[in-house]
Amino acid sequence: MDNDLKALQQAVGGSIGASYPFEDPVAIVYNDDGKLMGLPLNRALRDENGQMYDAVAGDFLVVGLGEEDFASLTPELAQKYEQLFHQPEAFLKLGNRLPVPDEPPAEKPRTKPPAEHDR
Repeated sequence: MDNDLKALQQAVGGSIGASYPFEDPVAIVYNDDGKLMGLPLNRALRDENGQMYDAVAGDFLVVGLGEEDFASLTPELAQKYEQLFHQPEAFLKLGNRLPVPDEPPAEKPRTKPPAEHDR
């Protein structure tokens, strides 16, 4: 894809915003008005403890950082962030709080049904 403003805007469906939540030289480019537009939440952003602090709404890109603008990711970074964001997330809204990813319910341990004479 081209590395210009118009291409980035087209990829995210509107004006772009950028976040730099990782130590790697990468940015998340997203639709800056996505939450205001009510776009569906896409992926959670988590702190170093794995706690969610924000969510990306709508389409987004992970891009590399060049000296003065965005750049292509190295193959290693592309693989790392593809794995990080590969699995879709579902979000559950709780009142007016920031939605949190809906975690699958823990599987209940299976127990053997009681024998007929134990009932």
